[in-house]
Amino acid sequence: MNNRKVKIVVDIFMSMFLVLSFVRWSGNDGLVFHSIVGTGFTMLMVAHLYLNRKWLVSTTKSIKEGKANKKLKQLYVVDIALIVVWSVAIVTGFLAIPWFVNNLEAFSAYSRIHSVTSRIGGVIILIHIYQHLGHIRSYLRLSKRPKN
Repeated sequence: MNNRKVKIVVDIFMSMFLVLSFVRWSGNDGLVFHSIVGTGFTMLMVAHLYLNRKWLVSTTKSIKEGKANKKLKQLYVVDIALIVVWSVAIVTGFLAIPWFVNNLEAFSAYSRIHSVTSRIGGVIILIHIYQHLGHIRSYLRLSKRPKN
């Protein structure tokens, strides 16, 4: 499978897992389901970052050298915000699993931080998807890839 197809598959599954992670389930079964889906999303996010590492590296280099245009800088800021916000959401998500934390106050604090950062992350993901619509269309061969 070529890189384009792998990116499409990873992005589709990552989107599905993200939507499933926002579904409200009650009780212990819901927490287990959310934990499994969240772990799957985390692994897919790492794969997504790995598959797009060349873009991140080259864009960082362009920005440091002062060669990046405004649109590229905006894409980069949103991507870095995603990495930071979702890193916090993921870490606090794991820390909010009752089997890992026995302290009720710590669980409550991690759970609140996880809840807020995941919602902020969801909004930033929508912005990220909107910014990359041209690339998405290109991957799906719906139009020519825009020049950055």
